[in-house]
Amino acid sequence: MSSISFIGLGGMAHAIASRAVSRGHSVQLIGRDPAKARGLAAELGVGATAGTFGAVPVGDIVVLAVPYASAVPVIAQYGDALAGKVIIDISNTFNADATGLVTPEGTSGAQEIVKAAPASAHVVKAFNTVFGHVLVQERPLDVFFAGDDARAKASVSAFIESLGLRPFDVGGLEMARWLEGVGPLLMGLARNGAGTFDVALGVDFPR
Repeated sequence: MSSISFIGLGGMAHAIASRAVSRGHSVQLIGRDPAKARGLAAELGVGATAGTFGAVPVGDIVVLAVPYASAVPVIAQYGDALAGKVIIDISNTFNADATGLVTPEGTSGAQEIVKAAPASAHVVKAFNTVFGHVLVQERPLDVFFAGDDARAKASVSAFIESLGLRPFDVGGLEMARWLEGVGPLLMGLARNGAGTFDVALGVDFPR
């Protein structure tokens, strides 16, 4: 088992970290509010600790669990503290009414994060296609991911699988825009065809 650091203390950080702790990973929880980080660590129990915002994360994998509007500034603030890390970007980039993306054509939130990260860090897009409240239910869900570095993707794939989830590699980081586009799709499905947010996308192999 490995050590995973989380920058951000919201619902997705809680959902992923709780699955990680339950499967023997050590997790470090980092946020601007130290008391909130300590409280979440206490809630998750053995294997969870609170870290200091801005310091070098202990995990080789760092889950960036902040809203997209904060993602690039946070990465820039951390600077070389993220050198050599695998950064999992879980953010969604849809607009206020979830009908489109805020990123310009031809790029993605993940690709903008790469520009702010140290050259030795590797960004992998993952987990943004799963609602946090569904993820925490311990269902055997599918998680899609994209990235440019083969070793980083292998690490992320192994981490996803260790959580009892099924990893699916969709290609290079240029595919992150399309993963981010799943956000409005899921929101539309939940509001209309499914009629519930208790829904997830998955892969089936017809026989």
